[in-house]
Amino acid sequence: MARISAALLAAVCLAPLTATAQETPAADAAPAPGAGILLELNGAVPTEAGDCRLTMVTTNRLDAGLARAAWQVAIFDPDGVVQALPILDFGALAAGKTKVALFELPQRPCDAIGRIIVNDVAACQADGGDDLGAACLTGLETQSRVQIDFGL
Repeated sequence: MARISAALLAAVCLAPLTATAQETPAADAAPAPGAGILLELNGAVPTEAGDCRLTMVTTNRLDAGLARAAWQVAIFDPDGVVQALPILDFGALAAGKTKVALFELPQRPCDAIGRIIVNDVAACQADGGDDLGAACLTGLETQSRVQIDFGL
């Protein structure tokens, strides 16, 4: 029963594991501000406990800073069966900046993940408090630098 409770808790919200630094996006990774948001699955490595740790890179190419940005993702096993629906919460994203965050997937080895898709926007609030949910989904671009397929 404790294993089920831990898995359900993990499916609710995954916050970044470490404080993240913001940097200016690379010229080849981000067009001019106003073009949307880029989410990149940049790494997937096992932890000592055997869980999968995802490195995610996001670039806010909107004209506005975001007070909070979070997306619900669907994690599929190699056979295409949905295994979890966690929320990846990036916190604040300044306009024109890139942010790197780590997310640990408890009780989920990396080799048990076949595909990850962005299922929905969990939160997308501008610095002024306006809800920008549509802009955080319709203007979203995804890419993967690992063997796990990542998309919309």
